Amino acid sequence: MPKAFLQAWAAACRAAIGTPVLCIPEGYTFLLSPTTFQGPCTSPNINVQIDGNIVAPSDPRSWTSLDLHNWLAFSKISGLVIDGTGRIDGQGSGLGLYDCDNLQLSGLTHINSPRDHINIVGCTGLTISNLHIIAPDLSPTTDGINIGKSDHIEIHDSIIATGDDCIAIGGESTYINVTGIECGPGHGISIGSLGANGMSDTVEEVHVKNCSFTGTMFAARIKTWQGGSEYARHISFEDITLVAAGTPILIDQYYCISTPNCKNQISDVFYTNVRGTSSTDVAIKLSCSETAGCTNIVLNNIDITSIDDPTHITSSSCLNAHGTSSLTNPVVDCLIP
Repeated sequence: MPKAFLQAWAAACRAAIGTPVLCIPEGYTFLLSPTTFQGPCTSPNINVQIDGNIVAPSDPRSWTSLDLHNWLAFSKISGLVIDGTGRIDGQGSGLGLYDCDNLQLSGLTHINSPRDHINIVGCTGLTISNLHIIAPDLSPTTDGINIGKSDHIEIHDSIIATGDDCIAIGGESTYINVTGIECGPGHGISIGSLGANGMSDTVEEVHVKNCSFTGTMFAARIKTWQGGSEYARHISFEDITLVAAGTPILIDQYYCISTPNCKNQISDVFYTNVRGTSSTDVAIKLSCSETAGCTNIVLNNIDITSIDDPTHITSSSCLNAHGTSSLTNPVVDCLIP
């Protein structure tokens, strides 16, 4: 089956007139071994329309010498549109988008990945919308969408239920807008982790708005490793709805404590209109390192109550965190001006 798909892709990729379309028809299920759709293509635009189902082999032994983490990969393609009403069933692997520009991904259902469902690396100008991503609550490292070394990414109006981060934004990523995401279960939307193994990671201009978190372990999280360097800055979480989310607002510069002296700088982070219930007593936790600390952390119009008892006042904690708060419940009087 990969041969037939690759032959169809080759014909579409070299078409010089109009917008070529590779169609997976409704009502059919195709068993597909790991396949990479490679560009660049002749046409400035190309469409992969998935209305049927694509399923990966369930037996890893049939994938000898192949990368289990990149079942379907699209690489070095500009103007690619992947859409439709079909289902991508990884049976243990995910979808990778590498070095693609001006790509649109929409409409599909992604299930059964043992790691990242959608992995985005080295891409510019992507729009992802109207997806449904599903993994069991207890499945480890099953991020919904993982972003690294990419910029100008729009993710909106999707449902993501996983055992790990609904969306994880990694190093060297800028101008990421996330809106209208229903997250849960999972670990919330995370910046990081950054600075693993002493690396220099940068993330900036990430804006999360009008998203909901239901039964998640966290909600709005920034996490950095000890020993890493560089920064995460100009980040905002606005108009956030919480339903039994654990530690909904979390900055963690102690993601790993095996190496001292975290040098990652976290600054200019804004939390506005965050409301709902927490499943943990500590609703806001800002744990910053003594070496770098966090600066200009701003909380405004926050109201987080206990899911167990609406009359119980949740709490906040800070360590080396500098910033301001106003109209917050719980009160965040531990910030350093």
